[in-house]
Amino acid sequence: MRALVIYCHPREGSFTAAVRDKVLERLKTHGADVRLRDLYAEGFDPVMSAHEHEIYLDESLNQKGLEDRIADLQWCDTLIFVYPTWWYGLPAMLKGWLDRVLVPGIAFKMPQAENETIRPGMTNITRLGVFTTCGASWWLTRFVGAPGRRTLLRGLRLICAKRCKTAFAAHYLMDSSSDESRGIHLAKVEKQMDRFLRGKTVNEETTA
Repeated sequence: MRALVIYCHPREGSFTAAVRDKVLERLKTHGADVRLRDLYAEGFDPVMSAHEHEIYLDESLNQKGLEDRIADLQWCDTLIFVYPTWWYGLPAMLKGWLDRVLVPGIAFKMPQAENETIRPGMTNITRLGVFTTCGASWWLTRFVGAPGRRTLLRGLRLICAKRCKTAFAAHYLMDSSSDESRGIHLAKVEKQMDRFLRGKTVNEETTA
């Protein structure tokens, strides 16, 4: 198992960091080879430049400057995101990573004929995990449409392996959370990671 963990949070002492550590612990326990990408610590630039936009569709040029990050994607069979949900969606840093790194020819294949759609490019990825925190409640997040979750577990999953296994866990109401609720959530993350890495699809709403 080769796991790429994309971690996105500006402060090391956050609860999201504790979730990250739990994810890494379970990966180690299951004997996975792991690459951790800490976007803030690495100073990743999430802004797509005018030049990058200009060459976006040119597969001979669009990987320039992103070779190491694209190599991570091609290396892994398990892709895990750990991040806080802000305004119901992905932090700008993480959205920028998707914009800049998931380029045509790597993440997906462009249409070759009229009325065709894109085709999957990351068929090496057979597991996709999302672990997040939300200030809002479960019902409010779902009422708004949970755009962050949909982007990753629907949009991104469509360009991974056909039967890509998924895992998702969110600690809702983080702004009014307690030591107890956070401890319970970390235990849930551990349980779901163990099931996820054994190949089962995991969803907190069916395993709670």
